[in-house]
Amino acid sequence: MLRATAQGVTVAVRAQPGAKKTAIAGLYGEGDAAQLKIAVQAPPIEGRANHALVAFLAKGFGLPKSSVELISGELSRSKVFLLRGVTLAQVEAVLVKAR
Repeated sequence: MLRATAQGVTVAVRAQPGAKKTAIAGLYGEGDAAQLKIAVQAPPIEGRANHALVAFLAKGFGLPKSSVELISGELSRSKVFLLRGVTLAQVEAVLVKAR
């Protein structure tokens, strides 16, 4: 789900578009294949859900939107985001508080 890289931390996300509100909804899958499940209020039309996920992740981790990049899964529910400017420990700490 989380992986430290030279540029920052990658986060595997399972998007659930069309939800009542945007929020972390738990984990999807198990073990190394686990993904952070995020319910997204925006519909999956014209990239709206992806933009909403970028904004949600940026706000949640205290980053500017420009520091959050969708690196794979643009048209899929399974996505990987790169968070620049944070460490693995910082991401884990935020996720522990969110649970």
